[in-house]
Formats: sequence, structure tokens, C-alpha cells
Amino acid sequence: MPVLASHRKPRTKVRTTTPAVGLTTAALASVTLLSTQSATAAPAEPKPAVEEVQKKVDALYRQAGAATQEYNRAKAASASQQTKVDTLLSDVAKRTEKINEARRALGSYAAAQYRNGGIGPAATFFLADDPQGYFDQSRLMDRATERQQRSVTEFRTQQASAAKKRAEAVKSLETLTETQATLASSKKDVQTKLTEARGLLSRLTAEEKARLAELERKKEAEAKEKAAKLAARQAAEAKERAEAEEKAREEAAKESGDGSGTGSGTGTDPGSGTGSGADSGYAAKAEKVLAFARAQIGKPYVWGASGPSSYDCSGLTQAAWREAGVTLPRTTWDQVEVGTRVATSDLKPGDLVFFYDDISHVGIYKGDGMMIHAPKPGANVREESIYYMPIYGSVRPA
Repeated sequence: MPVLASHRKPRTKVRTTTPAVGLTTAALASVTLLSTQSATAAPAEPKPAVEEVQKKVDALYRQAGAATQEYNRAKAASASQQTKVDTLLSDVAKRTEKINEARRALGSYAAAQYRNGGIGPAATFFLADDPQGYFDQSRLMDRATERQQRSVTEFRTQQASAAKKRAEAVKSLETLTETQATLASSKKDVQTKLTEARGLLSRLTAEEKARLAELERKKEAEAKEKAAKLAARQAAEAKERAEAEEKAREEAAKESGDGSGTGSGTGTDPGSGTGSGADSGYAAKAEKVLAFARAQIGKPYVWGASGPSSYDCSGLTQAAWREAGVTLPRTTWDQVEVGTRVATSDLKPGDLVFFYDDISHVGIYKGDGMMIHAPKPGANVREESIYYMPIYGSVRPA
């Protein structure tokens, strides 16, 4: 039988291109994704201008100054509280010893009574060999009983007193713990602000640092110009006062020469003497304050420091006025409450000038619109215009 030919069509080999299509699709998808990400990505944050950096740094230093005052207050309170706790604990120990003494006395009385067997007075009388001796012994026992009563009373008093002092000590310890927590928190706050300020400054280029230095010089020049105007105004006012006083003396001398008003002349002299005496007394103190402050120029500002090798602002003012025999509190917030408030136009050497609305900085006025102060971290004690910072107010401490 002849072999039949196959009616099936031969298969045509079709070239497969799927992998290539897949790669192309993936590549296109990647390009699209990258394009989309590039289009939707947030633009880089613009670098702040030098002027903006200066404002931020100044604000951070001011905030660090306020935190430093909080630290100083907590540190002073902690030291005071620690002294109080130590005193109370010492007192508790002494009272506990007194309780132990009273307890020992009561124990000896109890032992004596046990040895006597607790025999009643009637039986003791009848069993006594000498009735008169019994009465003498009875009187002694009465006195002994009184001593026992006093011992019991003393024991109870000491016990109550010790309990009270112990409760005070516990409360003081709790307060001390809270104060120390505030101290640690303030310290951390100061360090955080200073670290942030240093970070901002470290990111400046050399050109930007030069620009920042130029801004600082401009600020200092403007402040000195204002100080010079204040000095000129104060000098003019002082000259007017001197002329008025001279004129008053001449008129007083003329009246005295005419023979009229001997009594009024006597009254004028003590009045002027009292005023000049008070002024000279303050001036003498201020001279000591400024002599001390000048000797500290060049020493570094260190937050929380009060000398002798470094200072913060209120540490310097406190140490300087101590030289004049005047004790100031530790913080700017407390120092501003001491003495008499004075206007900026009436400032005298030695007066304290406070700055910012939060009263976080202070300097010692030296005259001519200038002060000596411990400025900020990274700077040394120096002379500077009082107009370098916004003035809050001024006081005359003594």
C-alpha cells in the first residue's frame, strides 16, 4: 500500500522576542520612575543668609543665658537645701542619742522595780525592822518615782521632737531631689542651646564668617556711637549741675556777706554736705567694684562660673560688688530687685545694667555709656557699649 502523503502543514518557526520586550519595558519603567521621583522630590532647603544665622545664633545665646540663670538659681538653692538637710540629719542623730539615754534610764528603773518584787507599801511597813527607817526609805522612793516620771516625760518629749525633725529631714530631702533635677535639666538646656549655636557657626564658609564678623563690627560701631552720645549728654548735664551749684554758692555767699540769713546759710551747708557725703560713699564703693572688674578683663566667660578664673555675667557682678562689701544674690533675676532703680540717663559708675525682656544678662556700668561684662560663650570679660544689647533697666545696688 502506497504511503499517503501528510496533509499537515509544516510548522513555521516563530522567533520569540518576549525577553527583549520585557527588558525594554523595565528600562522604560525605571526611567519613568526616576523621572517621577525627580519631579516630585522636595527641593533642597535653601541655605540661610548670614544675617539670618546671626539672628539665630544671638537668640540661642540669649536663651542659653536665661537657662544659665535658671541653672545658677537651682545650684544656689541646691547648696542651701543641702546645708539644711545636713543640719536636720545632725539634729536627728543628736535627738536619737537623747532618746537612747532616756530609754536606758527607764530600763534601769524597770530592772530595779523587778528586783524589789513589787511589794506593796503596807506589807513593807509591817515587815520593816525599823518603822522610822521605812518612812525615810519611803520618802526616798517618792523622790525616785518623781525622777522616773521626769524620765518618762523626757523620753516622750524627745521621741516626739525627733519624729518631727525626722519628718522635716525627709521633706527637705525630697525638695533637694527636686532642686537637683531642675539643676540637671537647666544644665542640659544650656548645653543644647550652645551646641546648636556652634553647629550653625561651624557650617559657615570662610566668606560667610568674614561677612558675619563685618556685621558684628558694624553692630559694635553703632553701639559705641550711642554710648558716645550718652556720654556727651551726661557731661553736659553734669556741667549744668556744677554751674547751678556754683551759682547757688555765690548767691549764698553774697547773702551771707550782706548779713542777712545767717540761719539759712547754716541750713544750706549741712544739706549739701549730706548729699555729697552719700555720693562720695557710693563712689568709693563703685571704685572698688570697677577696679575688681577691670582686673578680670580677658578672663573667659563660662556659664555657671563665679570666679576666680572665669565668670558668667551675674557671677562677675556678684564677685565685683562683694569687693565693696555688698552681697548680691546669684542670678540676674534676683540682682535686679536689689537697690534702687535708676534711669539710663542717670547711670553712675558701679550701677548694674540689665538686658533683654527676660533679664538674662547684666553688666557693670563704668561711665561714658560703657560697661564691663562677661558677654557670652567663646568671649572674654571686656568693656563694651551698653547699647550693644537692648536695655531692660538699671539699679544702684548700694
